[in-house]
Amino acid sequence: MMNHSQRTAIRLLLIAASLVMLTACNAQQDDLNRYITEVKARPATPIPPIPAVRTYTPYKYEGLLGRDPFRQSTSEGSDQVAAAGSSKGPRPDLQRPREYLERFELDTLEMVGTFAKESSEWALVQDPDGVIHRVAVGNYMGKNHGKVSRISNDEVQLSEFIADGVGGWLVRDASIALDGG
Repeated sequence: MMNHSQRTAIRLLLIAASLVMLTACNAQQDDLNRYITEVKARPATPIPPIPAVRTYTPYKYEGLLGRDPFRQSTSEGSDQVAAAGSSKGPRPDLQRPREYLERFELDTLEMVGTFAKESSEWALVQDPDGVIHRVAVGNYMGKNHGKVSRISNDEVQLSEFIADGVGGWLVRDASIALDGG
């Protein structure tokens, strides 16, 4: 076993090692304090201003003059009402296969550009999911059987069929303008 002098030597050695470690920690502490002082001395970056609060504009419900608030959109169910009627006026082809962009309301579609190759011209239309589609004259889009009639550099013009609610159809011109933002 160890005698008394060996134990004392080990204790002194441990105390010396502890003092050396505390001195090393103190040097690191000085570096940390110096870094903190340096960071505090830097000029503060300005905080961006709070965005302006948009004023709420209440919607005034106009009773029977407006659209039915319990229907999802103005085109919901219009095909069933108009298909039952026997009007002699203009009618969309309800038997043709629907195109992909006909599942979206026109106001959710966004024109993002045009391009042409040889004699063909297309508009680039972005759907609400962010997917961009190529649209040519004669293609359909929107829930109201909108057929593209003209493409220019800044808009896509189309004709839509709107059910009149008594079995007939009304033709309405619509357009999607190039996104300016």
